[in-house]
Amino acid sequence: MIDQIKKNVGGLRWWVIGLIALATVINYIDRQSLPVLWPDIAEDLYPEKNADERKAIYGTISVVFLFSYAFGQTIFGKIFDKVGTRIGFTLSIGFWSIATALHALAKGVVSLSIFRGILGIAEAGNWPGAAKGNAEWFPTKERAFAQGLFNSGAAIGGIIAFPTIGILSIYMSWKFIFIIVGLLGLLWLIPWWMIVKAPPSKHPWISDEEREYILTGQKNQDIDGDEEYDEGYHPTTSKMLRHKESWGVIIASAAIDPIWWLFVFWIPIYLNEVYGMDVKSIGFYAWVPYVGAMLGAWFGGLLAQNRIKAGLTVNKTRKMVITLGCVIMLPALLAMANPGGPVTAVLLMAVILFGFQTAIGNVQTLPSDLFGSDTVGTLAGIAGTAAKLSAAGLTVLVPWLTAGGNYTSAFIIGAALALIALAAVWVLCPKIEPLKPTE
Repeated sequence: MIDQIKKNVGGLRWWVIGLIALATVINYIDRQSLPVLWPDIAEDLYPEKNADERKAIYGTISVVFLFSYAFGQTIFGKIFDKVGTRIGFTLSIGFWSIATALHALAKGVVSLSIFRGILGIAEAGNWPGAAKGNAEWFPTKERAFAQGLFNSGAAIGGIIAFPTIGILSIYMSWKFIFIIVGLLGLLWLIPWWMIVKAPPSKHPWISDEEREYILTGQKNQDIDGDEEYDEGYHPTTSKMLRHKESWGVIIASAAIDPIWWLFVFWIPIYLNEVYGMDVKSIGFYAWVPYVGAMLGAWFGGLLAQNRIKAGLTVNKTRKMVITLGCVIMLPALLAMANPGGPVTAVLLMAVILFGFQTAIGNVQTLPSDLFGSDTVGTLAGIAGTAAKLSAAGLTVLVPWLTAGGNYTSAFIIGAALALIALAAVWVLCPKIEPLKPTE
């Protein structure tokens, strides 16, 4: 009776993507706690070190996080395809919340790196899980917008994290802040288990109309061309990697993702080093770029949805929006070589992250455009691993590239990476459409 009553509530897919977006908000609050609090942590744990030495330590810990995050993407991509989104998200957010709270026990590089590594592996599950959830719960024409919604969670997390943690740092220690932040994810598990009982084909609360709308709109899963829903093309990993389109997704992800991490990791350090800001001042300025990211996520998703509904093919839509995002990023990245004051700097960062999020939502949608749902998590996970490994490579270089506070080289590299991502999509994905088995 209860299930029948709840079945009358429409739009269940939006509740699901809303929860995934909220998980992404929490994901970014958790990971951004360390960069925001780093000036206080460094002062507490490394009082004898100078600025460049502290930056090198921060870079080392960040690389550990990224390597863990990289392999966590592939691990959790397989886990989500094996156990589904309900259990997969429970494992991912449960472990990353505990890992965040454990940061309060850190005593130095080794312990911080261990806790950061656990956090990286567990947080990685958010992205292949979100891609799989999107493929399960949304028809093709709505996927870019749904992707933009949960991608905007990353930006909202940054907007919330910087000023909130900056304010909290006035009243409590950095250790207690980590404990409070860690509890957020555990609370999220309550509505997740209540609402996400099963995929749309089996969910007891979904209306017949919404189920039909979702399943018949998943055109990328109609591999036999009979206009009837089927399970789609889900090859083994080795067969999947024989398709050049898979490599287009992987290379594009590996090229574009380091641009995001360049700012996620280094905005607070940049503002501290270049403009002499403390934690409270960083909290006042560092949220601004994430407003651009949030708007870009919405813009890229809505633009793609609008163009597909207007009759533009998925192939033309994805390429148009990805190209637009990269074109927006390029001049702003080059302008960061000499931004002037901090206000101009954070506004340029906002433009860069706007362009990034415009493009990345459509890059991340490519696996579900190409394969059936049982393969989406795997390809998204492999692409995520490649992306994080390349981001780790850039993170290793940043302390060396920016010695003395000059970040010009890092931003030029970011511009080059945007061009590589664009080339990968256009050259290796000649036509973005559902792939079929090859002999």
